[in-house]
Amino acid sequence: MNVAIIPARGGSKRIPRKNIKLFHGKPIIAYSIEAAITSGCFDKIIVSTDDDEIADIARQYGAQVPFIRPAHLADDHSTTLAVISHALNWMIDNEEKPDLTCIIYATAPFLRPETILQSFRLLKEHSDKKFCFGVTEYPSPIQRALKISPSGEIEMFQEEFLNSRSQDLETAYHDVGQFYWGRTDAFLDGSEVFTKLSIPYIIPGHHVLDIDTPDDWLRAEILYRINLELSDKT
Repeated sequence: MNVAIIPARGGSKRIPRKNIKLFHGKPIIAYSIEAAITSGCFDKIIVSTDDDEIADIARQYGAQVPFIRPAHLADDHSTTLAVISHALNWMIDNEEKPDLTCIIYATAPFLRPETILQSFRLLKEHSDKKFCFGVTEYPSPIQRALKISPSGEIEMFQEEFLNSRSQDLETAYHDVGQFYWGRTDAFLDGSEVFTKLSIPYIIPGHHVLDIDTPDDWLRAEILYRINLELSDKT
C-alpha cells in the first residue's frame, strides 16, 4: 500500500490561512490533493491537520482526514518529520502500514501528477535508495554568491571563483519543497533525506516556486498563469 500525507496546519503567520487561501479560484491545498489523485499512485491520500475548516475542504476535494492532529504537533516548532511519524503511527495502529509514503506539501500548485508518478517509479527502480524528491538548478552559480556586511560592503563567499566563467562552474541544485517519496521505515526511523540514500528527480525551474511570503504568492500566481497560457498554446 502507498499513502500520500499532506501536512496542513491551520496557523500561518506570514500568509494567514495559507493552506486554504484561494489560488486561481480554488483553495491551494486542492492542487496537491488533485495531483495526488490523478497520479494514480496512492491507496490513500491523507491530510494531517488540526483545523476543522481545512479538514472539510480536504474531504471536498477527495482526501481523507481520519484524525485531527494534536495541538502539540501544530505549532511553529513542529517538524514535518514529527507530523509524518504521527500520521504513519496512526495508520499502523488503526489500519495497516504503508510500503511507500509520499509527503506532499499543501502549497504546491506546480506539482504535476506525472512528476509524482515518474518519481515513484524512479524510487521503485532503485531498491538501494530510501527517498526520492524533486530538485531544480539554482538560477545562478552558487560559487559566485555575494554577501553584504553589516557596514554595507560586498564580498564573495568564494573569492577563488571571481574570474571563473559561469559555464565552467559545477551545476548546483536545491530541494523544490513539493514532495518527498520514501520507504515508510525510513521516515519512521528518522533517516536523513539529503544524503546518498536519496535519488533526485530533476524538475525544470518554471515548475518551481516555494510559497512562504505574500510576495512569493503573487509571483506564484503570475507564474501559474504563464504556465497555463503556454500549455494552451501547445
